[in-house]
Amino acid sequence: MSPFPERLTPYLRDLIAAEGPDGPIARQYLPDPREAETRPEERADPIGDAAHSPVKGVVHRYGDRALLTPVMACPVHCRFCFRREAVGGPHARLNDDELAAALAYLRAHAEVWEVILSGGDPLTLPPERLGRIVAELDGIPHVRVIRIHTRLPVADPPRMRFPAAAARACRAPIYAVIHCNHASELTPAARDAFDALRAAGVHLLAQTVLLRGVNDSVEALEALMRDLVALGVMPYHLHHPDLARGTGHFRLGLEEGRDLVRRLSARVSGLCRPTYVLDIPGGHGKVPVAASHVGDDGWVEDWQGGRHPYPRLP
Repeated sequence: MSPFPERLTPYLRDLIAAEGPDGPIARQYLPDPREAETRPEERADPIGDAAHSPVKGVVHRYGDRALLTPVMACPVHCRFCFRREAVGGPHARLNDDELAAALAYLRAHAEVWEVILSGGDPLTLPPERLGRIVAELDGIPHVRVIRIHTRLPVADPPRMRFPAAAARACRAPIYAVIHCNHASELTPAARDAFDALRAAGVHLLAQTVLLRGVNDSVEALEALMRDLVALGVMPYHLHHPDLARGTGHFRLGLEEGRDLVRRLSARVSGLCRPTYVLDIPGGHGKVPVAASHVGDDGWVEDWQGGRHPYPRLP
């Protein structure tokens, strides 16, 4: 069995009990014997965070944005997590000195226009501490955007305690990117959590991981994207699953994923189309990988698969 321990909230246990052990929520959180199978291409650090971490708690891969991870713990353990070998442990939260050093790095790098709070799940921090971190970031003149990546609104919405006053006081806009993989996660409690974030002035986006056995059909993706947009949450990224060890049973081939995205695009409006992305293993960054509608021989494909000539530049 996987060395990655099971971790569930009471909220999710209730959802899984109602859905059954083979449902899309259960498949994301319940351990699977296949996690013991490690493939040669899989890695402990599949997207190469360590190579771009100048100080503890900071990942600075792209010039204009940096990741700040004040806590490397989550309320749940997603079985496909690309940081599954980094989350948890006795030193999961930055102490005051480590946080000060991370903030000093961000202050010293004027090219950092956007800071992404990630982890772990930043919304598991006490609201007072998260509020102080948000205020510190807002006080850095060159930081113009603050982004928070979180699973909590769909994994444990009753627990969410967001520092609304600190958010409203911010000069910089705050975006919450909510990790949500299936429409069944959008319960009334989750919708209340979205409303609470929105009431604090937070803009809502969503990111989704494409997972075999969870959402690997055009019908499942369509239902999720439509429901998110109807709730005022903009689909942002659809992630091809990373090469984390023991997660091969979740991964589709890139061509299969590209075909799903092409078929999704033919069924929904632009509001419901996230960008399909791949984090290139080894720390080389994130790139869009959706199927192209432009051919090498001078044609453009329409949404129904028809091909039409289009003039090339001379």
